Amino acid sequence: MTHADEIVVLLLGQPQKLASGTTLAQLVSTLGHAPAAVTTAVNGMFVARGQRVTCVLRPDDAVLLFEPIVGG
Repeated sequence: MTHADEIVVLLLGQPQKLASGTTLAQLVSTLGHAPAAVTTAVNGMFVARGQRVTCVLRPDDAVLLFEPIVGG
């Protein structure tokens, strides 16, 4: 059970408690990733870096972070 000021999202398939009102940008920062170092998706939809600050996470959102593959 969560407190009224907490939500639970699925981060890479694992439950993650967050403060209510947390944005995707805040989550990326909290996890220690540089904004340009990861690509993000919420509920299967790509979220551009510039949109993360306005993307407020909701209970049961499925959040994915991808590190771009560099090289060839």
